Amino acid sequence: MNVANVSTDVQERLRRIRVDEYHRMIEAGILAEDEGVQLVDGMLVAMTPQGRAHAYVIQELTRAFVGQVDDGFRVLSQLPLTLSDDSEPEPDLAIVGAREAGSTERHPGSAVLVVEVAGDSLRLDRRTKAAMYARNGIPEYWIVNLAEAVVEIHADPDPSGLYRSVSVRRRGETAAARSVAVSVDVGSLFP
Repeated sequence: MNVANVSTDVQERLRRIRVDEYHRMIEAGILAEDEGVQLVDGMLVAMTPQGRAHAYVIQELTRAFVGQVDDGFRVLSQLPLTLSDDSEPEPDLAIVGAREAGSTERHPGSAVLVVEVAGDSLRLDRRTKAAMYARNGIPEYWIVNLAEAVVEIHADPDPSGLYRSVSVRRRGETAAARSVAVSVDVGSLFP
């Protein structure tokens, strides 16, 4: 359901769920752990199946980032981030502090860089997820836009839900993070 296309009176009556309720749904078997949904702003959002290009980009970014981060960070692929009481997305990649990643009691609550690979999910990633990541203080958010073969770099989050800086890197250019020492040749993501 696209909440933006739902009438205001229906939006006011939507029952959003919290992370603790989401976890109880999984524990009770209402949702399977491999259900293919994530919690975004209190809404269960279906994750689209990965095509070959999507999987390739995740593989290449993981390879590049793991080789570049120091011992103070971990590269997580498609694992939950508990950002707030109502949001637990599973970004394609996230670079988190080693201490945040090292807990068996809870999922990391923040990241220095989050990456989403976008095909059919481009609108969701640009609007809803960008706002969620900005509101939760994620310093840098990349969207690998498969349709246009570019990396959109969103930086300098505002608590209102916007990133103050958005730039685009194309083939022949390097996408370099500001928040952690990682970079990737954009052309290597789109053979």
